[in-house]
Amino acid sequence: MKQFLCWLSHCNEQVSALDKSHSFGFVDVALLTMVVIWGVNFTVVKTALHEMTPMAFNALRFAGASVLTLFLAWLIEHDLTIPRRDWGLVLLLSVIGNLVYQILFINGLARTRASNTSLILSTSPIFVALVSTITKAEKLSSRNWAGILLSFLGIFLLLTGSQNGLAIDRRTLQGNLLVLCATISWATYTVFLKRLLQRHSVLKATAWIMAATTPLLILAALPDLLTQDWHAISYGSWLGLFYSSVLAIGIGYVIWNIGVQRVGSVRTAVYSYVTPVISVMVAWIFLGENMHALQALGAVGIFLGVWLGRSRPTE
Repeated sequence: MKQFLCWLSHCNEQVSALDKSHSFGFVDVALLTMVVIWGVNFTVVKTALHEMTPMAFNALRFAGASVLTLFLAWLIEHDLTIPRRDWGLVLLLSVIGNLVYQILFINGLARTRASNTSLILSTSPIFVALVSTITKAEKLSSRNWAGILLSFLGIFLLLTGSQNGLAIDRRTLQGNLLVLCATISWATYTVFLKRLLQRHSVLKATAWIMAATTPLLILAALPDLLTQDWHAISYGSWLGLFYSSVLAIGIGYVIWNIGVQRVGSVRTAVYSYVTPVISVMVAWIFLGENMHALQALGAVGIFLGVWLGRSRPTE
């Protein structure tokens, strides 16, 4: 267990050497594990929100994840110090990547359909690529762009091929715009995160970004926290909160940040395309929803696009 945690904090030099190659390696396995966790998380959160308000749920899961990552950073590195010159960047990343993103996402989801939300969020790799290109943070090849666009086409087929397809009308416009702004916020966070990870370990940076966000999320969620009926929450919902806090936020964010540090923002972002595939498969298995041929074709396109998008440009 300690070796795994050390790897999360970039202590394993052999893993680092493998990650620099073009072959499928440990970081790819970790990122695929992450998207499985996030794919299952949609069903977990949807179930828990039947008994908890969205903002209260968000505040509690970030509080739990902050405590977890700070404890792991102290346990492994024995040092939680971040120089004063980097605190401005930490706070900026906390606001953009967590506070703004979470508020926009939750409120956008409440005003539009889940299928619309999934499709809009799946444009994240496109925005990451655009921000990276504009800021010259990363160099992308035509192969990378082809993979990004192919995976997005696969997402479109995956969602439009379902019985609960997209809904584009006046009623969903506000929610769609909020989710789009959330997606741009997450893309900007992903690109600028690399600057902090060049000076600090993944585990320490993740811990402090989440810790700085938690008080802000608690303040934003205070009305919901005060009106929440805590006695109505079942053990299953508390278990869902634990899953979402420890795995989806705590471990998931650490793995995402590892990907940004090791393989870059764009090649990490393309893995987020796999999350809707996992969500559809979980719904197919546990909720009895059908998977149609068009959705299967979309899934194939997604995986092919991820393979193209994760490749490094030739020097």
